[in-house]
Amino acid sequence: MAITGVKFKEDGNIYNFESDYELNVGDKVVVETERGIQLGMVSTTNCKVSNTKKLKKVLRIADEQDYTNYLKNVTAAKKALESIREEANKMNLNMTIIDSSYSLDRSILLFNFISDERVDFRDLVKHMASKYHTRIELHQIGIRDKAKEIGGLGLCGRPLCCSKVLKNLSTVNISMVKCQNIALNPNKINGACGRLLCCFNFENDIYEENRKILPKIGEKVNYKGKYCEVIDVDILNKKYKVKVSESIIEEVKLDDSKK
Repeated sequence: MAITGVKFKEDGNIYNFESDYELNVGDKVVVETERGIQLGMVSTTNCKVSNTKKLKKVLRIADEQDYTNYLKNVTAAKKALESIREEANKMNLNMTIIDSSYSLDRSILLFNFISDERVDFRDLVKHMASKYHTRIELHQIGIRDKAKEIGGLGLCGRPLCCSKVLKNLSTVNISMVKCQNIALNPNKINGACGRLLCCFNFENDIYEENRKILPKIGEKVNYKGKYCEVIDVDILNKKYKVKVSESIIEEVKLDDSKK
């Protein structure tokens, strides 16, 4: 069984499909998804996955007509986005609709939105369905998903990792921040989306590993035959400082061989 990785956006997630075709990276294919028939681009071939029972199949290699239809759908979806935003405002719905997309066969018109509360959008769906004569779906997504969708610049001055690097948004929690000895200042630990910075996840493993071999602040350690108090710890560089006397503070660097 040949497993092919397909993505639907340039910086989007890669999804696995079973394929009976000989495909190359960059080929356009038509696949069946939970959101209807979609046109995607082959990102990986001959993938190895542990579970293939639930994989859907690549329906066919996309032809010129498929791609033409895809481009028409993109244009039509943008117009539908303007329309639904106007209607949502008329209905005074507390929601921000951020994007729209058609399935390749136009059997589904999907809208993603964010909101701080539950929204009763049944009347909005009825209106859009009667106007566009297709199945309408509205999916509520999180603020981190919005940041991934629209992009921007992070505190570091570089493009947001969620929109350029990350394929999946992993959970970030406050314990990761504390593990890295970062001050709990919202301006320093929150990203453009207002949630904890994704980069805490990148370094968390090395911090946890180093913490296991480093003493804690306040702990007494044997330094040159004398028990001294640890007063500071540099987790990332595997260093710590000990108070030898009232006037003497020494820095200790762990040898990697002592792990």
